[in-house]
Amino acid sequence: MSLRRIALLLALLLLSTSLHAQRFNKQPDYANLRDGAWEAAVLIGTQSSVSAAGENGASVDIDSEFGWGFSVGWNMTPKWNFNFRFMLVEPGYTAVIVPEDPEIPPQTLNYTASRYSSQLNATYHFFRGPLTPYVQAGIGYSRLDSNVPSTPPVTGCWWDPWWGYICNTTWSTYESSEFTYNVGLGLRWDINGALWMRGAWNREFFSADRADLDFDTLTLEAGLMW
Repeated sequence: MSLRRIALLLALLLLSTSLHAQRFNKQPDYANLRDGAWEAAVLIGTQSSVSAAGENGASVDIDSEFGWGFSVGWNMTPKWNFNFRFMLVEPGYTAVIVPEDPEIPPQTLNYTASRYSSQLNATYHFFRGPLTPYVQAGIGYSRLDSNVPSTPPVTGCWWDPWWGYICNTTWSTYESSEFTYNVGLGLRWDINGALWMRGAWNREFFSADRADLDFDTLTLEAGLMW
């Protein structure tokens, strides 16, 4: 099943739970649990595959992959939440590189990339109670690293007062760091005044110099509220 279909099913699930959430949220013990509370969570998720075509037949195909991350947020009211979210995914990819010299055949590379995604998001909960669908939008800054060296390795050595003579080798890689924006929707459940969970679909729009990449992710978070 494609990630787009899963996102559609998630949207239908959110709509179908609205009536139940309204009935459940009428219980007075659960009113306004989020009001003014800070929260933090860990998350796991899966990123969809994505492809982009470049000039003269160059292309890149990024595989789907699981990732992990965390979030920290503040509930200004039971309906409005503002949070920071970080997620790291390391998918495999296949890149076709076309040299400028037409006599040199295209080269195919198979590597593992690293995508570091940082987002500042605003979330609107449809209900004040503990079970609520929500929508989300935000801006961010993401780094997509090919992990392919762009320069020869450089080795430096020095004397350390504790560890003695140390050498370290570093190198630069081909990477792109860009401002991004994202939209998403999900379902949140405040289990009690301290524990909560939420599942979500999110799309991050990443525009590099040569291609635009839209990353779809499905995430599950579990966190504490205080």
